[in-house]
Amino acid sequence: MSVLQDCPAPAKLNLFLHVVGRRADGYHLLQTAFQLIDLSDVLHFESRTDGRIIRANAVAGVAEEEDLVVRAARRLQAKTGTDEGVTITLEKHIPLGGGLGGGSSDAATTLLALNRLWRLGLSAGELASEALALGADVPFFLFGQNAFAQGVGEALVPLRTPDAHFAVIYPGIAVPTAEVFRAPELTRNTDPIRMSDFCADASEPDLRVLKRGFGQNDLEPVAVARYPEIGAALGWLRRFGEARMSGSGACVYCAFASREAARESLVGLPDRWSGWTCASLSHHPLASWASA
Repeated sequence: MSVLQDCPAPAKLNLFLHVVGRRADGYHLLQTAFQLIDLSDVLHFESRTDGRIIRANAVAGVAEEEDLVVRAARRLQAKTGTDEGVTITLEKHIPLGGGLGGGSSDAATTLLALNRLWRLGLSAGELASEALALGADVPFFLFGQNAFAQGVGEALVPLRTPDAHFAVIYPGIAVPTAEVFRAPELTRNTDPIRMSDFCADASEPDLRVLKRGFGQNDLEPVAVARYPEIGAALGWLRRFGEARMSGSGACVYCAFASREAARESLVGLPDRWSGWTCASLSHHPLASWASA
């Protein structure tokens, strides 16, 4: 019996998020910059010889059949035809409905860990072929590094981002992503951008460094109008710098030069909110668990 313990599933921030169109099937076309941070869920995997996929612990608000971790394991099992199973334990630290990609990251870590546990030898690209059906952010977490994303989130280009520490606030509400994207007032025609528009030095194609403060989150006005607590949390952080919402909310963040400065911005935070200080990551900690 094989075991993989303490497998991290890091959160992400959207440094900007533009909605540039909509496909005929209703899916929105996006452009965004994904930033990995060191706030992580933690997963544990124990192989089984009976072929069963078992979730060892309940996750509040997530039925087992809807859990992306379980769905990811079953898709990989079906894709490869392996007769191995797994028992999965999930420690949640990333808030549900927070716009930090927790469920998608959990699914990606499950694919990476089972690729190793079951000795499948699949490449990141082969794993990614199963990822988009699980969620639009899952391909990014398999990509292994920060990225500029287009399409519905699956077209990824490596992106260097400035090292930073972040104060992240969860204002105690879960935002349904579909509700924000369905909103009639959502801006859906932001002008598409090119790499040269947001790179600090576009003359160096292998050094695509995101400019600080570029762009905006087109979903933010919609979410704030429906959930005023998001606006209140943004107001809290905007006393210290440029604060933004991540994804479709509800989490908001602000970048700082040091963890100490980020920590100071959270002093006195209302009890109804949660806050974290997080450091930027340049690569996914499990990126090497996919074959080259």
